Amino acid sequence: MSATNAEAPAARAPKTAATTPVSRMTALARAELTLLGRSKGALVAGLFVPLVLPVSVRSAAEEMDLAEAGLTIGTLVLPAAIGFSLLFAVYSTLVGVFVVRREELVLKRLRTGELRDTEILAGSAMPAVATGLLQCLLLTAGCAVLLDLSAPSAPHLAVLGLLLGLVMCAALAAATSGFTRTGESAQVTPMPLLLVSMIGSGMFVPLELLPDKVASVCELLPLTPVVTLVRGGWTGDLSAYEALGAVATAVAWTAIAVFAVRRWFRWEPRR
Repeated sequence: MSATNAEAPAARAPKTAATTPVSRMTALARAELTLLGRSKGALVAGLFVPLVLPVSVRSAAEEMDLAEAGLTIGTLVLPAAIGFSLLFAVYSTLVGVFVVRREELVLKRLRTGELRDTEILAGSAMPAVATGLLQCLLLTAGCAVLLDLSAPSAPHLAVLGLLLGLVMCAALAAATSGFTRTGESAQVTPMPLLLVSMIGSGMFVPLELLPDKVASVCELLPLTPVVTLVRGGWTGDLSAYEALGAVATAVAWTAIAVFAVRRWFRWEPRR
């Protein structure tokens, strides 16, 4: 009788719910979304800046001979708008997220639990990536209405370019955070890539209007293949060779970023 009573509490003990990588990353993403919503600086940079900059591109486009390059104002502004969203809503925002969470020892504590390193990185990046994706879709709809853009001639290229851009910018952000010392410097370290991409990736000035040698160098920049694929999705004049070259460049930059993350990403404060 006593043995039965002793076994009863054990039989009634609650079972621990099993977790999966998806459930763990989703829980982390919800927590990160809450923290991200409390950062006014990140919200301004990630949500409002990408909505304002395309207006500057449109103003500059009116002074260009876009017909010479086979483009219209719409096919210049739309890829630029998507590029701005990737740079500010995803890349720049995530650099700050990774650095601040590291300095606050959040990443270190997360590693002591069930979460694996890749799950921590992916879960932390999910809110910014989702925000960037939603913003790109809204910008696409807005440009289509305001700039009288027709339906894309090769939508698969535009979708491929956007997805590659989201993954690449998240990976580049994690890599950049490894070289960023503090949360304050996280506002500075993304600037080189931001400036180089805005100037040389065809966002303000199409590569077709640049000298051939300059354009050849600019084609190798990280964001150029994304802009090329999105623009080619609307114009339909991107050859298979050019599309494969753009995809290869984007994949190469993503692979370089992943290598840099594995080699130099820091989980604890730099002291």
